[in-house]
Amino acid sequence: MMDKETADALFDLSYGMYVVAASHGGRKNGQITNTVFQVTAEPPRMAVAVNKQNLTHELIAKSGAYSVSTLAEGTPMTFIGLFGFKSGRNTDKFAAVKHDTGQTGSPLVLDHTVSAFEVKVDLETDVGTHTLFIGEIVTARTFGSGKPLTYDYYRRVMCGKTPRGATTYKAPETKEPKEKTTMKKYVCKVCGYVYDPAAGDPEHGIPPNTPFEKIPEDWVCPVCGVPKSEFEAQS
Repeated sequence: MMDKETADALFDLSYGMYVVAASHGGRKNGQITNTVFQVTAEPPRMAVAVNKQNLTHELIAKSGAYSVSTLAEGTPMTFIGLFGFKSGRNTDKFAAVKHDTGQTGSPLVLDHTVSAFEVKVDLETDVGTHTLFIGEIVTARTFGSGKPLTYDYYRRVMCGKTPRGATTYKAPETKEPKEKTTMKKYVCKVCGYVYDPAAGDPEHGIPPNTPFEKIPEDWVCPVCGVPKSEFEAQS
């Protein structure tokens, strides 16, 4: 088990935020990751770490290729929730997302993207829970002059969470329960969405000034879709 100081120190490493995607046999999928990095310059080569349990891992392993779309600051949490907290095994993540098909057959996400790459895999390294897919960049595209979204910005400014299967997942610290107060805000333990009773969730039928306790039990997080039971009172 990783100690707290090591976990905290690892957050000082610099990361970006990307959608890594692949396609095989008519099926395509993508996921959010922060573990993408350039390996060499000549030839230009890139690596990505993907959890072995993920559908994207299966598609990369079978197709021998993947795409990387660099996300921009301002990417909405709903978009990150779609690719970061939903499973492609039961959700078509590309149904309502602007994307293109690259020369390797990999889908390239174009929404909220500042640049995109296609990589042809020539080396797979087993690193335990994840596989490191390394390969040569075969295409690269840029889109405008947006600022890349960093993992630090996602965590500090957007208050985003990390899925359990991610390379940088850190188990939440146990906190002593505090006395409940009326109209308290609640945070989603999965994606970091904060339910503010003053604002409610009008888009999903919850009017302003609705206490969390009064929300119907079948209400789900508007970002990642987890049930009400996955929320905790904000400290």
